[in-house]
Amino acid sequence: MTVKPLNLESAVIGFRNFEGREGAYNKAGMRSFAVFLNHETALDLQAQGWNVKFPKEHENADPDMGEKNPYLQVTVAYENFPPNVFLISGNNPPTRLEEQEVAMLDWAELETVDLVIRPYTWSVNGKTGVKAY
Repeated sequence: MTVKPLNLESAVIGFRNFEGREGAYNKAGMRSFAVFLNHETALDLQAQGWNVKFPKEHENADPDMGEKNPYLQVTVAYENFPPNVFLISGNNPPTRLEEQEVAMLDWAELETVDLVIRPYTWSVNGKTGVKAY
C-alpha cells in the first residue's frame, strides 16, 4: 500500500523539541514534536501503518483533566529533505525559518498549525510501519 503525505490544518501540537535537546525521551540532536489527533483519524492512520500512540488510562487520573488524545510523533530532520517551516504572525508576510531558527518554536505561543507530514515506509526484520517526518 502506498501511503500518501498527511495534510492537517489547524492542528494542535505538543511535546515540542525543535531544538533537539537531550531529555528523558529524546536523544541529543533529535528534533521532534507530536501532533494530536481525534480518535477516528488516529484509527485510520494506524490502519495505514502510521505509528500512532494511544495514551493509557490511569485509574488515579483527575477526571476534570479530560480525555487524553492519541498522537503521532513527528521527526524533524534536515539531512535529506529539509522541511519548509514558515512562521506567520499578524499581517506580516510569512517568514521561512532556517534550521538554526526553528528552536524558537519550542516556546512560541502557536494559535494554529498547518502541517504536511511526509511518510517514510520502513521494513526491518519482517516488521513494517510508517514513520512521520
